[in-house]
Amino acid sequence: MVKRLVNPFKSNSFFVFGARGTGKTYFLRRFLDPSSTLEINLLDPDAYERFSLSPSTLKEIALSTRKEPEFIFIDEVQRVPELLNVVHDLIESTDIKFALSGSSARKLKRGAANLLAGRAFQNYLFPLTALELQEHFHLDDALHWGGLPKLLELRESREKEAYLRSYVDTYLREEIMQEQLVRNLIPFRKFLDVAAQSSGKIINFSAIARDIGVHPNTTRSYFQILEDTLLGRLLQPYHRSLRKRQRSNPKFYFFDTGVLRAIVKHLRLELRVGTYEYGRYFEHFLLNEIFARAAYLQPDYTFSYLTTGDGAEIDLVVERPGMPTALIEIKSKDRIDTHDIRHLRDLSKDFRNADAFCLSKDPHAVSLDGVACLPWSRGLEELGFVS
Repeated sequence: MVKRLVNPFKSNSFFVFGARGTGKTYFLRRFLDPSSTLEINLLDPDAYERFSLSPSTLKEIALSTRKEPEFIFIDEVQRVPELLNVVHDLIESTDIKFALSGSSARKLKRGAANLLAGRAFQNYLFPLTALELQEHFHLDDALHWGGLPKLLELRESREKEAYLRSYVDTYLREEIMQEQLVRNLIPFRKFLDVAAQSSGKIINFSAIARDIGVHPNTTRSYFQILEDTLLGRLLQPYHRSLRKRQRSNPKFYFFDTGVLRAIVKHLRLELRVGTYEYGRYFEHFLLNEIFARAAYLQPDYTFSYLTTGDGAEIDLVVERPGMPTALIEIKSKDRIDTHDIRHLRDLSKDFRNADAFCLSKDPHAVSLDGVACLPWSRGLEELGFVS
């Protein structure tokens, strides 16, 4: 069994948010003591109907048990947002704590819920990271298939392909259609394909809107749906002025390379070292690894990217409170030379206090023109992304 990095405080009620398939239910059933936990699974049709019709039933159940449970675990709580009003009341009036899992905060925000105004701490669960898998981690597998926990149970490539394809279909059916996050699924389906093809690039909202036949504001809302359902992350451009940062176009990264490859129908294509596609998926993997570790370790870092008018770019800018800003270039090469770090070297001169890193597959650690060129796993350690 893989030990997950997420570690909620048992002294308080808490949320665990994560995309479908990241292992929230599995984790919480092992994290909580079953002898003192009452579980309510809102994916169960009967439970969903019962609590949808009468959210107050939760209070009746909680107070009618002979021994008050330490925790009530409500799985996929966003399916009945009104339950959080009852949860709020029970937190205030009893000693019961709540473990609340969900794959989307969007529906909670749209409904009557206010995420309990700090009464329940928020945690996030991601696909399996290299840090969690340890000796079971294999880079090429991570790039090809991603890190959803179910894949550990599957041995054959065809099984993995079938799972990832069905995952995409299930997401569309359960998250988008059943939760009524969009009115018309057809343009969203088109959008998902275009968004996957442009993942990792600066978003051109108007161009994508023309491709799928919707208004640019609709395209913006679609990207927000993906972020709210934890299927990806918007990475804002770096600027010292927050106002300017918000006005510029972000990049978007899907949360998992396997899901991304399933959407663009690349699952049967071989990933060859040295190709553009290999470099693209390596960048996605490494950024997702950083984002996940940061969420688990909670170092209060701020992430962005930097690009200039002449096309020079820094893949990731990490603002670290009380420390120099970290400028990170990601390369999938096995050998790094001065040509690979020229943009990073030149742009780093514009920062008053910054450390420059190039993370790659090169097994040797060297310093080139003031840039620390490190094997990617060691680089994450140097940056503090270790438990």
